[in-house]
Amino acid sequence: MASTFLRVSRPLRQAAHYVKATTGITGLEVHPNPLPALQSTFKETLSLLEAIPSSSVYRQGVEAITNHKLKVVENSQGDVKAVENQLGEGQIEEVLQVAKIELNLVGKMIEWKAWEPLQDKPPAAQWEYFKSSHASS
Repeated sequence: MASTFLRVSRPLRQAAHYVKATTGITGLEVHPNPLPALQSTFKETLSLLEAIPSSSVYRQGVEAITNHKLKVVENSQGDVKAVENQLGEGQIEEVLQVAKIELNLVGKMIEWKAWEPLQDKPPAAQWEYFKSSHASS
């Protein structure tokens, strides 16, 4: 009986300690501990978003998406595969890469003050070609 238990449990123990050797994506290294890094990046993004007015559509969108992803990570109980499956955005290293890019973009949006009105008003008919081409279809 003990012998059967050991044969059955050995693959489970091995799977629990599985660490992938490569992402299979050139230039994207395997992260040794991606979930804490992802959680930290999401929290940093949310903190930085507070510098953007709450009426900004960009802030509202990024905040909603980031909060959702953060909850997925926090509720995963350390299961990387579960996070990958729930987010559906590829490998966890890809998710982390995108999160870092978004964090960088938030900083740029703050620098550019993208929520402020344009300095120069656009010409009145600037977007008219969309209306005319759409009407003829």
